[in-house]
Amino acid sequence: METADFFTPVVDDPYWFGRIAAANAFSDIWAMGARPLFALNLVGWPVKTLPMDVLGEVLRGGAETAALAGASVLGGHSIDDPEPKYGMAVTGLVHPDRILRNVGARPGDRLLLTKPLGSGIVTTAIKRGLALGALLEQVTQLMAGLNRAAGEVLAASGVVHALTDVTGFGLLGHAWEMAEGSGVALRLQAARVPVLEGVVELAGADVVPGGSKANLAWVQPHLRLDPGAALPAIVLADAQTNGGLLAAVPAEAVAGLLAALAAAGVSAAEIGEVLPGDPSHLEVV
Repeated sequence: METADFFTPVVDDPYWFGRIAAANAFSDIWAMGARPLFALNLVGWPVKTLPMDVLGEVLRGGAETAALAGASVLGGHSIDDPEPKYGMAVTGLVHPDRILRNVGARPGDRLLLTKPLGSGIVTTAIKRGLALGALLEQVTQLMAGLNRAAGEVLAASGVVHALTDVTGFGLLGHAWEMAEGSGVALRLQAARVPVLEGVVELAGADVVPGGSKANLAWVQPHLRLDPGAALPAIVLADAQTNGGLLAAVPAEAVAGLLAALAAAGVSAAEIGEVLPGDPSHLEVV
């Protein structure tokens, strides 16, 4: 199994940029029920304007993330680029009969989410000088946090019907992919969706990335939004960097999975349910 991902810096610290970008690249492996084996660095670097020791810090962060993921970095490729970019190509291993996909959700399933939302809005606030101190530290740790423990628990359970990681399309975008691909409807209970502190207020002040607005516009034709929902739709559509895993699981498995995830250090939440869909759609209540 192969996957690749890279992007421009989302934080100023080069070491943490490396940690975050590498964690994001590994996430797809766990979202498919696989175990990472090794990775290759992907680097674009403005060699005439940014010192190479800064790149060294980026690569150090990536190497430390790989070690935490249980994988080796075997090399990679770099090019001269006007804007810094970093990520990884990751190779993983999974039995063909145990691959988890973002489709297969069934009516009656419950939806679990393993990380809070809001990283896109907070990183936009960072760029505008509005997210400092505790919030900056919190979002950095969130984005750098591996989905390894969550992925391993969910894969080992043998009961997951559909699984995806919540990244650039936001929760609504990835939920819509799951709903449409599975031929079902997903109902999200906004009050149960975990969100970083301060994100709702930032969204109300239009501190929102363009990607999040594009996500909401994309799912709008398929979205049935309760006007009394506890969260603004834009927060649910917020483009995430290395967000959590979204799983559709049988109702009778929820309690055991939440307990197993908690024992593994993962603070997951049950955020909704799967309904018959004709046509497929999303509901936010």
